[in-house]
Amino acid sequence: MANLPNARWRKSARSGGNGGECVEVADNLAGLVAVRDSKDQGGPVLAFPPYAWSAFVAELKASSLTH
Repeated sequence: MANLPNARWRKSARSGGNGGECVEVADNLAGLVAVRDSKDQGGPVLAFPPYAWSAFVAELKASSLTH
């Protein structure tokens, strides 16, 4: 799965430019959202159905507003 030649990877705007720990997401692929470690771009990739990724992000946003 690590070889996704059509993936357009992006980091969160909140990740900063300090080279710290963050993930990259490619959500331009048909039927999946890919996630990888920004420090290991050739390493493993997690893949999620778009609906699952959307639910995950929505829960993160909702949780961060209540804590």
